Order: sequence, then C-alpha cells, then structure tokens
Amino acid sequence: MSDPCSSQERQEAERFIIKSIQNQAFAEEIRAIKRSARVNGSSSIYKLDPFLDDAGVLRVGGRLKRARVPDIVKHPVILPRDSHVTRLIITHFHSKVQHQGRGMTLNEMRTNRYWVIGGTKVVASHIHKCVKCCCLRRPAEEQKMADLPEDRVEPSPPFADCGMGCFGLFIVKDGRKQHKKYGLLFTCMCYRAVHIEMLRDMSTDCFINSLRCFIAIRGSVLQFRSDQGSNFVGARNEFQEALRELDTERIQVFLAEHQCEFVMNPPYASHTGGVWERQVRTIRSVLSSLLLQSSGRLDSASLRTFLYEVMAIVNSRPLTVEMLNDPTSPEPLTPNHVLTMKTSLALPPPGKFVKEDLYRVQYLAEQFWGRWKNEYLNTLTKRQKWNTQRRNIKVGDIVLLKDEQLH
Repeated sequence: MSDPCSSQERQEAERFIIKSIQNQAFAEEIRAIKRSARVNGSSSIYKLDPFLDDAGVLRVGGRLKRARVPDIVKHPVILPRDSHVTRLIITHFHSKVQHQGRGMTLNEMRTNRYWVIGGTKVVASHIHKCVKCCCLRRPAEEQKMADLPEDRVEPSPPFADCGMGCFGLFIVKDGRKQHKKYGLLFTCMCYRAVHIEMLRDMSTDCFINSLRCFIAIRGSVLQFRSDQGSNFVGARNEFQEALRELDTERIQVFLAEHQCEFVMNPPYASHTGGVWERQVRTIRSVLSSLLLQSSGRLDSASLRTFLYEVMAIVNSRPLTVEMLNDPTSPEPLTPNHVLTMKTSLALPPPGKFVKEDLYRVQYLAEQFWGRWKNEYLNTLTKRQKWNTQRRNIKVGDIVLLKDEQLH
C-alpha cells in the first residue's frame, strides 16, 4: 500500500495541472509575456496586467502590489472559464460556502488565490444547474401567458360561456342544529357578470340542483369551465375532501343532456381559472363586510339573502377604471347594464308610451356591445406577467415536483 501524498507533492500536482490548462487557453499571452512584449489588447486577460511567477504560473498583476495582504490575494491564479478544472474548483468552493449565492462563492474563490475569467457569469451558470440550490431557492417553471380564449373576447349572450367555482364553507344554525353551507359561483366569461347559488351540502344531487336553478334563471349555457375538484385556491382540507366526492361523470351526463360542454382545467393549475378565482376573492370581501353588519345568528335564509346582495353589488362594479375620474365621460360600464338594462338608480316610468320604446332594449344592447369593445376589450391586451417564451419540459428532463402544502 503506497504512502499518502505529502503537502509538497499535492502543491506540485496542482501547479502542473494549472500550468497545463493555462498553456492551452492562454498560449499567445504566455508567449508574449516570456518575450517581454505587450499582451494583445483584445485578449480577455489584458486588463488584469498578467505576469508569470517564478514557477511559470500565470497570475493577475493588478493594482494591489502595495497592499498589505498575502501575495495569493494580491496576485490570484488566472483560470479560463470553460475548463473542466475550473468547474471542479467552482463546485468545491460553492459547497464550502454551503451553496450560498454568486457573490459569496466568487469571493471565496478569489480569497483562495483563483481568478476565473468572466467569473460572475460562470459561477451564476453553475448555481443555476446546482441540484441542491434548485431544491432550496429556484422558482417553479413557468411559460408565457397564453392568448385569451374565444369566449373571453367575442360578444355573446350573458352566461353563454361560464366559469364555475365553489367557495365556503359557512356555518349556519337552523333551529338547534348547525349545518355546513357552501357557495357555487357562476361567472360570465364575456361580460364578467356573476351568479351565486347556495349549496346545502357538497353532494352531487345538490350540485346538480344548483345547476338546474342557474340554467332556469339565466338560460341555456354553451360551455362550463371549472377547476379540478381538489384544486380550489384557499380551500380547507375538509372542503377538498367534499369536492373529491362529487360524481363528475354524473354531472357531465346532466350537462350533456342540456347540450352543454363541460371543460375541466388541468390539476395544479389554478391560474387557468383566474377568471372566477378573482371573483371569489371579491365575493369574500363583500360578504365579510355584510356578515359583520348582521346581528344575531346566521341561518340558511339569511345566508342566501346575503349571497344575492353580494351578487347585486359585484354585478354593479365598473368593468374599466380609466374614465372614472373624468366628469365628461359616460357612466362606467357594469355587468348590470347587459343583465338588467338598468343602472343602480331606478329611472322613473315613462309618462307616455311610444312605438320607439319597442326598440329600446335592442338599442341598449348595441350600445353596450359597442362600449364593451371600445372600453373593456382593449384593457385585456397587456400581459401582466409571464411575458417570456420559455422551453417546455421534455421527456428525459430531471425535474423536482414542488408541493406548496408540504413543509
């Protein structure tokens, strides 16, 4: 069994390896220094004022010759950026600083006598590929925001295309018993109007009954969009379990009988249901204010009344805010303009009926569609985030699955 290497042998081996990679990467510069000529101005090490030490190792000359620090700090060894040895050295010092950031890794290397050409980018590239750093700090993958679907940008009858989502739960007391209630939200993909039904429980029968009530009031629907049952934002564990118990096949059969398409978003992609998730947030905000004003216990009838009041408030919100501060602009466009053909203020009844009033509804609808295109549709042009096209994950890639519910 051979004896372990001595410290001197290790230093000689390191010096030999460094000189070998420097002779490959900086051959012209080394020849120029040996004949006491200037290094070419286009060289990557020109600004470092390089020189060869007594052992023939290329080092940084720099401006720190008079500094009272060790020579290895004043004159670190120059390493090329694309060498395998350089990558090994970066890996060593990155592990030594416990996988900290680019600045700490680069500083540790320079303190220990190494100067990598373009070190900032090289170290950043290494950290980007480091598996442990990906586990600790790398954000989840994302892709450029998709274009809006057709049902968001084409005029259509109200609630012809709907997004659907559940929210809750609410504890109500009827008599001496407490019951759990939920809310079922329908939002028009085109006009951003909302309709709310109260769910007695999360059974399939109750869910279908709420769908029947909605269709009876708002008319037939061409398409429903919904999240996967176990993927509602902010849902409690108990709520998630109730959603999983829904018989989605039976719901699809019911909608098929009404010639309605049922589209479910991919799991773990709640952003694709942002149309109704944002409405759920608004409804929660308004409902919280109403519940604070209520006195006494909350029963089923009171909760249903509150949900309808929330629906009226949300449907009277302006779709655009650009002209709210302009006194000369027309009244802000709201979903109620197309749902009820009324504003929040009731107008007096006409004193005399004329034939032209027959066309008032058609005229108001045309006015709404025109203003909807001019004032609201253009506000959807910008992408608020996810503006860069990125490479999609492919078969064979090593990925880490990130679960927000885990520690």
